Amino acid sequence: MLDDPEIHPLFYGAPDTTEFRKLRKRLVRDTREAIDRYGMIEPGARWLVCLSGGKDSYTLLAVLHELKWRGLLPVDLLACNLDQGQPGFPATVLPEFLEKMGVPHRIEYRDTYSIVMEKTPQGRTLCTMCSRLRRANLYRVAREEGCSAIVLGHHRDDILETFFMNLFHGGKLATMPPKLLNDEGDLFVYRPLAHVAEADCDKFARAMNYPIIPCDLCGSQDGLQRQQVKQLLDGWEANAPGRRGKMFSALMNTRPSHLLDPALFDFMGLARDHKDPETP
Repeated sequence: MLDDPEIHPLFYGAPDTTEFRKLRKRLVRDTREAIDRYGMIEPGARWLVCLSGGKDSYTLLAVLHELKWRGLLPVDLLACNLDQGQPGFPATVLPEFLEKMGVPHRIEYRDTYSIVMEKTPQGRTLCTMCSRLRRANLYRVAREEGCSAIVLGHHRDDILETFFMNLFHGGKLATMPPKLLNDEGDLFVYRPLAHVAEADCDKFARAMNYPIIPCDLCGSQDGLQRQQVKQLLDGWEANAPGRRGKMFSALMNTRPSHLLDPALFDFMGLARDHKDPETP
């Protein structure tokens, strides 16, 4: 383990530049804002921090440990990687990294890859079944470890992409919420990076030179709906910088009376004021 009382090991070797310090400060601020805004902290909580080896999960792990190191996150953190048995997956990378950083962790092996490849019809995307099996195993591990929540590395751009996928393909206004209670009612699902831009995760993980592991399962498929939506949002952002931020703000500023869902607003009960207009 790297031993320096002035810095958490996950930040050992961080660039000593003004740009990186601003980035680090922004990541911590945005993550803390989401944690506070959506009420993620419970007394005595233990979080299962899901680590895939991608840029987003590394950023999540580092920022949560930064907050805990500063005394701003009074919860226990347990990192967890679910090795899904994908051919060629570098199984030693994450255990060696977490050991070196002194991060409490659990590596869980479950060959969900074979199930996904066997059960998914030819030509269909692999993401749905893969995600469902992964989530079920993470729930199980969380219960075994006495955790109250599983914590995922989805960021602002993931949330926006999911919103538009539901809008274009699902016929509903919905997205990944920053805080969710599972169907059984015994575990929370948290997304503390909900306010964080994907570009910031990418800059941070690259600057820290974390050992990134690409997803060769879903990432190997072409023409995915999420890829198409991402390209659309990239185009909007290129033509009007800041568009993603505006759209994300809209998700936090809904007006049920200006939509069309009678389950959210009582249109039937809406009545005119019958007072005489000449009455003072």
